[in-house]
Parts: sequence; structure tokens; C-alpha cells
Amino acid sequence: MSRVALAFSGGLDTTVCVPLLEEEYGYDEVIGVTVDVGQPESEFEEAEETAEALGLDLHVVDATDEFADLCLDAVAANATYQGYPLGTALARPVIAEAILEVAEEQDCDGLAHGCTGKGNDQLRFEAVWRGSDMEVIAPVRELGLTRQWEIDYAEERDLPIDAGDGGVWSIDQNLWSRAIEGGELEHPDYVPPEEIYQWTEEPSGGPELIEVEFEEGVPVAVDGEAMEPVELIEHLNEYAGQYGVGRTDVMEDRMLGLKVRENYEHPAATVLLTAHRALEDLVLTKEERSFKNGIEQEWAEKAYEGLVFAPLVDALDAFVEETQDVVTGTATVKLQGGSCRAVARDSEYAVYSEEMASFNTEDVAGIAQEDATGVAKYHGLQERLANSVKAGVEDRSAAVTDGGSEAEDPTDTTPDN
Repeated sequence: MSRVALAFSGGLDTTVCVPLLEEEYGYDEVIGVTVDVGQPESEFEEAEETAEALGLDLHVVDATDEFADLCLDAVAANATYQGYPLGTALARPVIAEAILEVAEEQDCDGLAHGCTGKGNDQLRFEAVWRGSDMEVIAPVRELGLTRQWEIDYAEERDLPIDAGDGGVWSIDQNLWSRAIEGGELEHPDYVPPEEIYQWTEEPSGGPELIEVEFEEGVPVAVDGEAMEPVELIEHLNEYAGQYGVGRTDVMEDRMLGLKVRENYEHPAATVLLTAHRALEDLVLTKEERSFKNGIEQEWAEKAYEGLVFAPLVDALDAFVEETQDVVTGTATVKLQGGSCRAVARDSEYAVYSEEMASFNTEDVAGIAQEDATGVAKYHGLQERLANSVKAGVEDRSAAVTDGGSEAEDPTDTTPDN
């Protein structure tokens, strides 16, 4: 008997995929898999109710701890994509891995998802799944289904959907971020209403200070209270969200070349990324900070593509991990009117000497102010020389132009005719 594991949410796409996988692809049995990465409880209730109505065997997997760990890896890498903290992109490989494990345990022959052919998620799921020997199926994409066709199909077969309409906006929420798209938001000139936001209040209030403590690059406490990763993220989402912190409205470039309008909420991510970078600024050398910028960009690109398990990311992680040995200490950020900025940082590993940097101290460690005179003389020497040479050439060219013709060669003895 052939069996296929379907990434199941209980929404329109995945609901119609259940009978299609049997009718169009010939599978004898479909099992649904829902993976918990911090979604609202209502989403699990919807999935369970729909699965029951369909007679679908549903497996629910808790992957919140694994997802939280990956989110904190993203903090260590200061990972943002086109200006916002990655959320959905980080969750998809975790979800795909969990579904693959269930499929292997249940002796499945295939893996299926309900993604269309226009989004990023199809690539993120399949980057994980295509490493297996199972068939990978995407009914909505492969059959060219439209939303209206799916609604009509569901009505004909009396499938358990709410008129095929999940609401005005399309929302993807997990522990780390909340993404809102669709409807009027597809128009770049449309100003989003306040109603699209749930995690963040309208930017106002404050100032409020939050101190985040890190151990080797990992946030471990907020305002002196130790917390596990999931608890810490949930706490900061609620706390920072009160001040409107963590909203992003961006024109995003997808992997398939499409440009789309996306709105995000990510209070905890904003606080942790701001605090982490502030602490790194204190403890890393100029060369480490400069080189790490390129590592961070590459890490974020791979994560956006759903390739966090790629060998390159392992190599990038090795560098990031090496730098995090000294990222231990605290960073204090100020929340005010939707903004979050670092205002203080402290670490025993600080590459900083108040005594050496102060204008009010005399010689320190055998270094005096006048020792910089020689450095100042050499600083910019090559640039000054280059400018001088260039000016000389331009002066000679100008002299020739002013004379009206090229200067005569005094060694030329050829008689005039």
C-alpha cells in the first residue's frame, strides 16, 4: 500500500490536496503532519478539526525548541534579509525536517505540500525533502490550480473549508515572527491599517530600558532573570511589542525573481539583534567585525533560501561560533515610540581601555600623544603624492592648450619648405 505524508495546516490548499493525492497521484493513504514552531493554538485546532472531518490520520510534532535554537543561531550571525529578521524562512527547514522524520517512521513513499509555484516555501521544503528517496509532490503547483478552482472543487466534494476564505490577510505566524500579506497589502501604495498588527501596539510610549545578558553569544537572561530560549523569546515579543518595536514594511525580492510587499512583526528578534550587535561592537576587533559582515550576509541569504543545513552554512557557523567565545556580557537597549537602540554595553572581554582612550589621561603603556606625529605624517602620504602628480600633469596639459599648438622640438633641424 502506497502512503504519502502531507504538510497539513487545515487551510484550503492542504485540504484539497488530500483527495487529489489519492485521485490524481494514486496514493492509497494520506497522512497529515502539522509541526509546532510557535503558531497560535487556533491553528492546531483548525488542523485537527479538518483532519477529523476528512478522516485523515494527523501527526502533530513539537519542534519549538529546535526552532528557538535556530533563531538564536540567527542572532549570533546578526542575520537579516533586506532589512528584516528572518522568520518564516527559518521555520520552513525545521518543519520540513520534522515531516521527513514522520514520513520515514510511517514508511511513506512520498512527501507533499500545498505550496503554489510562485512562492519561496516550495523551494525551502523541497531543499530538505529531495535528499530522501521519496517522491516529492506539489499538487497546487503541478496541476496549475487557482484559488477559485480549489473553492469549487471543495464545494463539489463537500470538503470541510470555510468557503475557502481564511480572512482578508494571509498570515504566517511562528515563535520568532508574524508575516502579513495579501489583500490590499499587495498594492505598494496602500497604507496598512492598524488592524493587521497583533504583536505590536501602535508605536508610542517609553522610554523603557531592557538589559539582555549573553553567554558566548547566546541570550540567557532579561533584566537579570534567567530564561530558556522559548520563554525568553515569548517574553520579549510581549514586552517590546507594547512599545511598537519590531514592525517592518518591505518590498521583498523572492528567490524566483518576483518582488512582493510584505509586512512583519518581530519584537523579540529586533531587541535581541540590536543588543547582540552592540555587545559584539564592544568585544570584537575591527578586523573581526569587518570580516563578519560578509559572513552574516551570506548566512542570511542561505537562510532565506531555506538552506540552513547546507555545508556552506556549517562553515559559516564555524566562524560565527569562534567569534562568540567573547560575546559574554550585557547590552541595554532603549524602547521608545517603536524604536529600539542600544544605550549601554558591558563585558569583561571588552577590547576597550577607558584609560587609553580618554582625553584626560597622560602617557599609558608607554604610549604618548606625540608618538602619533610620525603616524600622522605617513597617513595619506600616497594619496597626497598621487594628487600632486596628477596636478602636475594637468598643469602641463593646460600650458600646451594655452599655447595653441604643441611646443616645438628644439632638436628638430629640418628646414622649413
